[in-house]
Amino acid sequence: MSKIIENKKQKKNAIFSSAYELFTTKGFDKTAINDIVKKAGVAKGTFYLYFRDKNQILDNIILKKSSVIIKEAFQETMDKEHENFIEAIIFFTNYTIEYLKDNIILLSLIYKNLSWGLYRKALSDPELSKDMDEIYRTFLGKLKDHNIPVEDVDKTLFLIIELVGSTCYSSIILKEPASIDEMKPILFNVIRKMLEQ
Repeated sequence: MSKIIENKKQKKNAIFSSAYELFTTKGFDKTAINDIVKKAGVAKGTFYLYFRDKNQILDNIILKKSSVIIKEAFQETMDKEHENFIEAIIFFTNYTIEYLKDNIILLSLIYKNLSWGLYRKALSDPELSKDMDEIYRTFLGKLKDHNIPVEDVDKTLFLIIELVGSTCYSSIILKEPASIDEMKPILFNVIRKMLEQ
């Protein structure tokens, strides 16, 4: 890799890391682009070479951080033996919840975007699409094998992702209607019922 390309990559990574740190410590609304570039040690114009605005860098952060969670949960799920596919989904869900429970600052940043839309964006991102496509195809194949009608597979995956995302935010951040540990058994039963056709 040439020095110019490496330098550009380092600057983009510095901007990305600085924005993530500032968004999670000061908050998105209280962080200005000037704060990000100052922390990253780059000129303001450099920011605009990589990102249109503060919202675009937030979208990038959410996409990359969420993809890390999904990939890690998927790998852990695939590395373990499970009684059946439903229990593998429950393990995957529980792993994701525990990760977010231990990373409340990250959850507070990504909470509105832990959704089907995020997953679709990851599939279209060149850096993430290969891993996300593998995860997507694995889950789709297993859902089809589990006698979920082909036309309902995407919808079922959508419902699970949306249900888990909103439950995590409400129960971990807001502690409503109860703690996540109290909600998990109910959530897992709902997922089981969705998959037991």
